[in-house]
Amino acid sequence: EVQLVESGGGSVQAGGSLRLSCTASGFTFDEADMGWYRQAPGMERQRVVYIDREGAATIAEPVKERVTTARDNAKNTVYLQLNNLKPEDTAMYYCAADFRCGEGDWLVGSSRLEYWGQGTQVTVSS
Repeated sequence: EVQLVESGGGSVQAGGSLRLSCTASGFTFDEADMGWYRQAPGMERQRVVYIDREGAATIAEPVKERVTTARDNAKNTVYLQLNNLKPEDTAMYYCAADFRCGEGDWLVGSSRLEYWGQGTQVTVSS
């Protein structure tokens, strides 16, 4: 059974940090490209980072100065470090995995991405 399990979310004050983790099982992790997305109520899904199977990462411009990502293939885990959090970062954060989709699908968080986690909530108070 394929699973993507996100963890590490929580409630923090503005300026705080969180490290989100997404642990995968049921597929060959080091052959998958991975991504982190977020979605706030009433808003469209937004890509935060994309990290390919080689570890090369693309970080969304609005958060580029405050976010880092890494993957640990030995642990089947991809991380999202969120720093200097702002209230507008409040959202459910999801990770996704896929083997074949191109940039267009990854950019919008297409339903064609093969696997999605259930999400972890990040809430930032001012």
